[in-house]
Amino acid sequence: MKENMAISEEKNVSGRKGRISRRKFLSHTATATAAFTIVPRHVLGGAGHTPPSEKLNIAGVGVGGMGKKNLANMTNLEEDTEGKLLPVDENKSDVNIVALCDVDHNKAAETFSLFPKAEQYYDFRKMLDKQKDIDAVLVATPDHTHAVIAMAAIKAGKHVYVQKPLTHSVHEARTLTEAARKAGVATQMGNQGHSGEGIRLIREWIQAGAIGKVRQVHTWTKRPVWPQGLDMNRPDDTPDIPDKLNWDLWIGPAKYRPYHPAYHPWIWRAWWDFGAGALGDMGCHYIDPAFWALDLKYPVAVEASTSTYKENWEPVNYGEVYPRASIVRYTFPERGSMPELKLTWYDGGLMPPTPETLEAERELGEEGNLFIGDKGIIMSSGSGGSPRLIPETAMKAFERPPKTIERIPDSHEKDWIRACKGGKSACSNFEYSGPLAETVLMGNLAIKYPGRRLLWNGEKMEITNFPEANEYVRRQYRQGWAL
Repeated sequence: MKENMAISEEKNVSGRKGRISRRKFLSHTATATAAFTIVPRHVLGGAGHTPPSEKLNIAGVGVGGMGKKNLANMTNLEEDTEGKLLPVDENKSDVNIVALCDVDHNKAAETFSLFPKAEQYYDFRKMLDKQKDIDAVLVATPDHTHAVIAMAAIKAGKHVYVQKPLTHSVHEARTLTEAARKAGVATQMGNQGHSGEGIRLIREWIQAGAIGKVRQVHTWTKRPVWPQGLDMNRPDDTPDIPDKLNWDLWIGPAKYRPYHPAYHPWIWRAWWDFGAGALGDMGCHYIDPAFWALDLKYPVAVEASTSTYKENWEPVNYGEVYPRASIVRYTFPERGSMPELKLTWYDGGLMPPTPETLEAERELGEEGNLFIGDKGIIMSSGSGGSPRLIPETAMKAFERPPKTIERIPDSHEKDWIRACKGGKSACSNFEYSGPLAETVLMGNLAIKYPGRRLLWNGEKMEITNFPEANEYVRRQYRQGWAL
């Protein structure tokens, strides 16, 4: 493997070869948060600190994909006549993008061009150590590096916006939530539907008793839309690392393996070491409406059914990748006057039963939610958009309750920026989104052990009836990486 000459900050390290043919590819700990003292940046003051009345200085980590969209929403980027984003107009932006960090400078090149004054980095640790004018950090990297980057930013007293799912493991989500609370920094998870109108309508309607007591929720997605499951195995070839890609930094806290396009830039979501599968990708969006409207926190039990056979009816080994399709069944306890709730998740094209009250000419759609109460049903898009009572006659007869929940006037990102500058907490801050992410990731533990009902003690973060599964509540980090 040749040395990657384009990378000046870090050199890639070599590793053993793994296995996937082109054909197959296509067809420890709670003491971590107590080990440091955090001083919030807004308390420090002094040179380099932006007062709430001035522009916030933001750094982006992972800016070649969704991170670019987040930055565009923060800075009011405009488009040309062909829909291509134009470089930032600083007179129209109420924030400064002062640093951009990405392990792949090829993939991040367009974003770099949009913010030409921002310093460029490969390594977020060097960025945080060198650049003292940073007030807040956006994290939009693959799932397995969310927690280590966000924790480093929190330790440095920075506000953080972290893409969904918040973390790669349940323990990481709990640890980040506790660290952010201790630091007093503003936080937001990137489940942008939580800033939308639909999710607020659903909560208002359910609180007003529109469909009575809700005992069942069904939520589904067409994801994954990437190769996953079947006979997918580790690649056996080791192509050269592309120029301007720092593979060692991309691997981060995960166990090292050689570079392969089977992982980067896109299909990392399929691999247990890097992504969180279809549930991790969309669960923080689609489970969110029920989690908020029904005042959910920790489930008490989770179980899953998965696609476990390939075309020749031989069992599939899911040691490396997530299944092609799964059904995850959560049980939540009674909450005040609310009854026990059964929430069922479907992915890979699997769908819930069609309600008998849905008109014959209407379909559930590829992605959505069903809230089933003892007096009616609400159907919505996955993240809660366009909610309707069904059948349509029930919707037409429905007397809508007053709007009692504050609306977000603009983007999810700007809701966070206001919080960073001393405003109200962002709507999906870690106090809310941390437990939501834990719930989603708990579902992946069930996917790891299909057909087994896992009993969960949420406060202790412990599976009480199958101790072996607790191995996956916490991650093991590669040497040199830790929270």
